[in-house]
Amino acid sequence: MSEDNLNPAKDKEDFKQNFSDNIWIALQALIIAILFRSLLFQPFSIPSGSMLPTLLIGDYLFVSKYSYGYSKHSLPFSPPLFSDRIMGQDVTRGDVIVFKLPRDNRTDYIKRVVGLPGDTIQVQNGQLYLNGSAVAREKIEDFVSPQADGEDLKITQYVETLPNGVRYRTLDLVENGRGDNTAIFNVPQGYYFVMGDNRDNSMDSRFSRAVGFVPYENIVGRAEVKFFSVNHLGVFWRVWEWPVNIRWVRIFEAVE
Repeated sequence: MSEDNLNPAKDKEDFKQNFSDNIWIALQALIIAILFRSLLFQPFSIPSGSMLPTLLIGDYLFVSKYSYGYSKHSLPFSPPLFSDRIMGQDVTRGDVIVFKLPRDNRTDYIKRVVGLPGDTIQVQNGQLYLNGSAVAREKIEDFVSPQADGEDLKITQYVETLPNGVRYRTLDLVENGRGDNTAIFNVPQGYYFVMGDNRDNSMDSRFSRAVGFVPYENIVGRAEVKFFSVNHLGVFWRVWEWPVNIRWVRIFEAVE
């Protein structure tokens, strides 16, 4: 047996060195992960149907953090290191954004921007009006939503086209829902008006006490691409059921 193997002091020193090296490697990995999450992309999952049919429950997507520059909400836990945004970029009408709910600055919401600073917004009989003009929409085939009881729910579906040419589908679950007729909203400077594509099942800027206008500073980033999607009627941890429950056609599909 070699002398080294009989040297407890050397074994202890080697253990300390290996432990120190592992801690440093883990710290480097953590720093890289934080930088990637804060400056480039952050993953989010969709827990509700407020953005149907664009986003389904069980979709997992990446949000770009650099699209609009950076605010304190770009960082984990939103530390108050600075105010407003740095390297700020314009928000485009029609973008799907993740933002911190204004009333608590903690809860993440995802909605579509339909109103920019200075715009007027109103909804009448379910029709969106922007700056006094009706936003073009075309009724298409019904959206079919599978239900837990095995039945399919058919929902009236439209294609809405904003003045800048952005097109997306919206759902009209019920006629004359509580958000189908609103007052005129004047979007203040530095704020945005957002709505869910599932118009009768979305808490958004139409409801001032719940959401209201979204401050520019509260925007976390822009939804870019779905990297995973699993049927919410299945159970996520049952990996053996993934071949049946994964929505393969939605993986790496752009968010539009």
